[in-house]
Amino acid sequence: MLTLTPVLTVSYEAKIVFLFFSILEFAVGILVNAFIVLVNLGDVVKRQPLKNCDAVLLCLSVTRLFLQGLLLLDAIQLTCFQQMKDPLSHNYQAILTLWMITNQVSLWLAACLSLLYCSKIVRFSHTSLLCLANWISRRISQMLLVTVLFSFICAVLCLWDFFSRSHFTVTAVVPMNNNTELDLRISKFNFFYSFVFCNVGSIPPFLSFLVSSGMLVVSLGSHMKNMKSQTRDCRDPSLEAHIRAIVFLVSFLCFYVVSFCAALISMPLLVLWHNKGGVMACIGMMAACPSGHAAILISGNAKLRRAVKAMLLWVQSSWKVRSVHETVLRILIRHERGSSQIHP
Repeated sequence: MLTLTPVLTVSYEAKIVFLFFSILEFAVGILVNAFIVLVNLGDVVKRQPLKNCDAVLLCLSVTRLFLQGLLLLDAIQLTCFQQMKDPLSHNYQAILTLWMITNQVSLWLAACLSLLYCSKIVRFSHTSLLCLANWISRRISQMLLVTVLFSFICAVLCLWDFFSRSHFTVTAVVPMNNNTELDLRISKFNFFYSFVFCNVGSIPPFLSFLVSSGMLVVSLGSHMKNMKSQTRDCRDPSLEAHIRAIVFLVSFLCFYVVSFCAALISMPLLVLWHNKGGVMACIGMMAACPSGHAAILISGNAKLRRAVKAMLLWVQSSWKVRSVHETVLRILIRHERGSSQIHP
């Protein structure tokens, strides 16, 4: 006879700490990604043409805003409403399904950004590779449309699988009143297989990241050799562009691997072992990845860095103006008090 794993409870204090850090990660992610969206939307409002890189960054940041919101909903559902005796409730499955869809869209957009960086920075010597790089630079809008179309297909498949599983669960419970434990195990394993199926689409963008990173590393090596032979200045713009692109790709690969492993580990922790504390730790790591990578994107983008500096200067100047006003106000109050004492 099948027996369920004992439920591992989490203390009230641990839930409060987890919810606090989840809200903090949500706030940081919203601020960082909303900053990227507002800066690029400002150019659109001013009717300034967006570069290909900025257009992809805009779409990626909008997607990650939804991703951060879904992760916060996941944390709230897990902390306040989720019963580990029934870990895969209908609401929790819906949140996870929407997260998988949004994560796929974000991953494909990041893959487009990596290919764009590679086509702009790497100096190709072969004619076919050079033509491919020029084609990617010219067809970035079509690539975004293909990304949206592929993501829509994945969303339809995931939603169809979700609603078919929900119908199967409802109809299967009726004739199996004496074997509800077996039915619960079947629904759990069905969702786990669906989770793996929905994440199969991450293989092509992951391979594109590996190819882009390898080409950038090879191009950086050849560029370093040319610099040594020609004794060029160490502050070479091409070298800095190579390093920024490699930092972007390597950081995203690290964040993606951490997020994917955390998501993959969270499923058996939730479904098989009913370990709510382990699932909370996994969700915390998943929520930290989008905001961390967005901060790296801001540090590596010249326009976003200028916007950050302008915002900091505005805050500093407004703070100085406020302090000057407060100082003048104190002087006036003291002057009025002194004059009132002289002339009672």
